[in-house]
Amino acid sequence: MGSMTARPFAHLDTSLVETYRRVMRVFVANKQRFVVHLRPEDVAEALRQDGGPPLGEDAVDAALKSLTGWVNLRSSPDTGRVTTVEDFNRPRHLYQLSREGEAAERALEVYEQEIGRRGELQAVALEDIRVRLRALRDLPEHPDPAVVHNLLLELMGRLDSLAANAGAFMSGLQRTIELQDVDEEAFLAYKDRLIVYLERFVSELVVKQHDIGSTLQALPTGRVAVLLALAAEREASDAAPEGTASGNAPGTGDVEAGEPVMTVSVGEKLALWESRWSGLWSWFVGGRSHPSQSDLLRTRARKAIPDLLATISVLQERRAGRSDRSADFRTLARWFAEAPTEQDAHRLWRAAFGLSTARHLTAESDSEPADVPAATSWADAPEVKVSARLRATGQYAKRGPKKRVRDRSAERRLLAEEIADEREQIESARRALATGRPVLLSELGKLDRREFRLFLRLLGDALAAGPSDPSDPSGTVRTRTSDGSLEVTLRPCDGLAEIVTEDGVLRGPEHEITIVDLSVPRPADPAEAAR
Repeated sequence: MGSMTARPFAHLDTSLVETYRRVMRVFVANKQRFVVHLRPEDVAEALRQDGGPPLGEDAVDAALKSLTGWVNLRSSPDTGRVTTVEDFNRPRHLYQLSREGEAAERALEVYEQEIGRRGELQAVALEDIRVRLRALRDLPEHPDPAVVHNLLLELMGRLDSLAANAGAFMSGLQRTIELQDVDEEAFLAYKDRLIVYLERFVSELVVKQHDIGSTLQALPTGRVAVLLALAAEREASDAAPEGTASGNAPGTGDVEAGEPVMTVSVGEKLALWESRWSGLWSWFVGGRSHPSQSDLLRTRARKAIPDLLATISVLQERRAGRSDRSADFRTLARWFAEAPTEQDAHRLWRAAFGLSTARHLTAESDSEPADVPAATSWADAPEVKVSARLRATGQYAKRGPKKRVRDRSAERRLLAEEIADEREQIESARRALATGRPVLLSELGKLDRREFRLFLRLLGDALAAGPSDPSDPSGTVRTRTSDGSLEVTLRPCDGLAEIVTEDGVLRGPEHEITIVDLSVPRPADPAEAAR
């Protein structure tokens, strides 16, 4: 078989593809029952029982030989039932699934599963992930490696299922919104259930995401490293050795005796588990610059609800007989594509858009007397000279007297007064907040509406900028406003802050804030500044 070129997918491009697929399914099913070798009569018997059209022995033998030629199967002489010289001279073979054929069947199985996958938003998977994370968090200091390994496998399995099904569901939902390959009657029948389904998942995701993210952040980094190392060591201890020459597992007949083998290292398994844990973290926690996948999924699911309502409105308009411009243009495009000649396409263009000027509405001129019929062809009628202004605006000149220039000095004066008053209010708020001294949020005192509005803008700029130095454990934020006039320094503190305003009380984590007005020159000498 070493001289053959493997073409495990060649049978898909033949007229007997169904026969080949049935034969390959027989070998896959028997290998799952640990039956490795099959005789042609065994394959023929299995094909008679699979419910498909019957095949003769010659057809089965031909299919087995073709699949062996493409390296989907491997054949070996069958000498187990030789009793006479005639039996020995008659070619008999045992067939088994090759590595290439098995890989091709697995690829086809995955392809069929993905094509037929019906995506879903698994709210139950969120609960399963939350429960297993809590179980990991509550493990004793020296946990059982088997328990840790099983919890991590279940956790990552549920995450993979959640991500794959959510992606498939949102992709199908987008096709539904765009009305691609959608049965309109079926969609209108289940639209209400679909919207309720989306609303329920979004509400579940909001609650469970916060709980899962809090549990992940509460797990110490060192503790996570220990748990991942236990799982990696347990997997590496069971990893089968690999042949260094051909990369095949011993026992398959492809690795000769005496060849050196190597086992999978713990470091490789640990790197794989660290990558999986990083994916779990990015799915539910994320960062300032990269939102979590659950946030993106929640945003897309929320946006899908009004999009679905808009799609339903379009379908209802179609059913009510109202004009749908997109459908009209698609019909017109089909008419253009079906036009037998170019002249017919031009006539269709004139009938559809009618962009020709109506001759009977043009002004009379010396070159075109008034007695020229309106139905006269442009090719036969005399020329008409049209003014450039008339062609651009549809009229020669503006009608009626010119309008007087309105005196707007009073409005400009009123606008200037409003701008000056607003500037004074802003400067007053800046003087109240930009003291240049560090102060706790809870010690700001009562803020009026102008001061509170300026404070919220400064606080939002600081939180959006993020820590100035990622390596600084204090998480201090230092930023400037977009106009460069104010510098804000924000340092987290323990406790809860309450900011009293004219409209209510704002509560949040305590911070120490320093606001410096850079537009005001500051003296270089501290003693002079004190005076």
